[in-house]
Amino acid sequence: MAKYLVIVESPTKVKTIKKFLGKNYEIMASTGHVRDLPKSQLGFDPEHDYEPKYITIRGKGEVLAALRKEAKKADKVFLATDPDREGEAISWHLQAALNLDPEKTNRITFNEITKSAVKEALKHPRQIDMNMVDAQQTRRILDRMVGYRISPLLWAKIRRGLSAGRVQSVALRIIAKRENEISEFIPQEFWTLGAEFALPGLKSGLEAQLAGKEAGGKYTRISLTSGEQTAAIRETLSGASFCVSTIKKGERTRKAPLPFTTSTLQQEAAKSLNFPTQKTMRLAQQLYEGVDLAGSGTVGLITYLRTDSTRISDEANDAAAAYISSHFGEAFLSEELRNRINHSQGGAAGQKSVAGKVQEPSNNGVHIQDAHEAIRPSDISRTPAEVKEALTRDQFRLYQLIWKRFVGSRMAPAKYETLQIRIASDEVMESDLMRSGAQKHAGENAEEPQGGGACRYIFSTSSSRILSEGYLTVYTETDEEKKGQPVLTEKLTEGEQLELSKMKGEQHFTQPPAHYTEASLVHALEELGIGRPSTYAPTITTLLARHYVTKEKRNLYITELGTAVDDILRKSFPEIDNVQFTAYMESMLDSVAEGRTDWKTILRNFYPDLDKEVQHAEETLSKVKVADEVSDVVCDKCGRRMVVKYGPHGKFLACPGFPECRNTKPYFEKAGVPCPKCGQDVVIRRSKKGRIFYGCSNPECDFISWNKPSTVKCPECGSYMVEKGNRLLCSNQTCGFILPKKTEEKDNK
Repeated sequence: MAKYLVIVESPTKVKTIKKFLGKNYEIMASTGHVRDLPKSQLGFDPEHDYEPKYITIRGKGEVLAALRKEAKKADKVFLATDPDREGEAISWHLQAALNLDPEKTNRITFNEITKSAVKEALKHPRQIDMNMVDAQQTRRILDRMVGYRISPLLWAKIRRGLSAGRVQSVALRIIAKRENEISEFIPQEFWTLGAEFALPGLKSGLEAQLAGKEAGGKYTRISLTSGEQTAAIRETLSGASFCVSTIKKGERTRKAPLPFTTSTLQQEAAKSLNFPTQKTMRLAQQLYEGVDLAGSGTVGLITYLRTDSTRISDEANDAAAAYISSHFGEAFLSEELRNRINHSQGGAAGQKSVAGKVQEPSNNGVHIQDAHEAIRPSDISRTPAEVKEALTRDQFRLYQLIWKRFVGSRMAPAKYETLQIRIASDEVMESDLMRSGAQKHAGENAEEPQGGGACRYIFSTSSSRILSEGYLTVYTETDEEKKGQPVLTEKLTEGEQLELSKMKGEQHFTQPPAHYTEASLVHALEELGIGRPSTYAPTITTLLARHYVTKEKRNLYITELGTAVDDILRKSFPEIDNVQFTAYMESMLDSVAEGRTDWKTILRNFYPDLDKEVQHAEETLSKVKVADEVSDVVCDKCGRRMVVKYGPHGKFLACPGFPECRNTKPYFEKAGVPCPKCGQDVVIRRSKKGRIFYGCSNPECDFISWNKPSTVKCPECGSYMVEKGNRLLCSNQTCGFILPKKTEEKDNK
């Protein structure tokens, strides 16, 4: 019997795939990359056409020895690393490191770790795609060029331990630019004028906002810029009569959202689950590689998690159509799925693809599986409720989000009945203040209103209600309202007179742009073409780890250190720090992957200019002093206020009198609540195993808790309460009283 060796990246995949294949298949893991550029050198030779130098990664000797041993026994070797450029490069490195015979070595890819996908992949092996490998090599060497040439400069000019990166530096520039926009923002005053009209038979009236005015048969929008203008209108309308001028009824549809890509998954998980991007990717990787399910063994629950495609395979669409039809009815199917069913019932066979994936010719003439598919459940029939017991709480929440989004994306749009009502005053004389204010706001070229100052003021309101929920039955986005306002057509008719109950002017100021969150930064990077699905989370993690930005609640703020690094990069390396240039480089990497551009041409064009810029910066830049953050802790040896320093294990406190005074202390972050026992600050601590707990900053106080204490006292026994998820739990175990957390507490967490 023939023997086959399948090499994957992760040991978890070994466990999942092993049960799919027979005894003649040996499944082994490379545990990620096996070769890389050396850490101690640049890793490529500019004098010899940028030829890279690869070495075996330290610690991978035993793994490679075991793989070589099994490869020698095997009649065929299948390289089954991830279906992207990085995975293609790992397969190429494995082939070289194991000295595999190309004749008996095959590359296979699958977008989901299921029995059908793996078996279909084995039926359609191919050669390694060197265009994809070269694109990954180019990215790796470009990143090495930037990191190894600019980082030492930052060490010399600012401080040791800093780094620069091709994508990381542009992400920092985006955050810095937003900070500048916020600091330079000048608020502009504006006002709104609301009115409430009495409706017969209803306790609450009809609320509407001033929208514009009609003068001489011409409608003009109104923008109120001062309290005086607003007061003038209120005074003018104090004795006016009002009637319903128009009632416009209509319908609108809201299309179902597309299934998740890496970017949209990270954004929605951040908004709805409050997950950092790194946590989202870690959990998604676990769901993709496999989870132990009772009665089924280890099963991959979702498809590949690094993708920028929203395409769905034929088989997945068919499964979705069957599931939605049986659980909700055919009326809930999207138009695309209804057409598929009708097409199938009409006898048109339609061209079938391999494992539901479109087959496209690669540049070496063989057919490969298209790895670009949206993130979706590998089996739609595995509902979140069915797998809940096998998942951790966070795994379940992420799987439920992915499952609902996919099911919703295959469903019909939501339909709303809409209503817009305009309420007009009778004709009144416009005040001089309003006319001059409107003229000033509209500009010098604005036309004078006709009618000798007589006009009608128009108030507007709109409402909607759902006619058909469609995809909202299953999935609602975080920022989406599922239910609309009641439609009031049965209460009003055109021309009906209305009684004004009250009128209220409110002052507002324009708001500066919002600080970036992890979700909005990922959205900006994707929109600008910076980086790729696999780089978003590591980029943000690096910015936080280097202390270039800090995260407070959900917002990202640039630090003084980040500003200093950004200033050097912006002034000395304009291309590295340029959004358009970095996006152009991404398009060039795509061109290499598609076989349209020679990979070394990019390196030849990029490195010489970078080398000149580094040399010029070394000669001209002055050393930058970044002040340490001063704490409120006093050094108990010399009396100075200690400063926050960063070490290999995070923050610590050090005396600024170094080297005369070498006193250091651990740094404890304040939890923002007083100690329930003595009233001093509660600080966040970590156990030896890294688990977070809470303790009093007063060394004489013995308060500790695994859960964050709350300022709320138990209404039953008077003990302090602690935060437990979305609830407050009494710390007195014999009491056990539970309260829901207040909204503001959840928002400020």
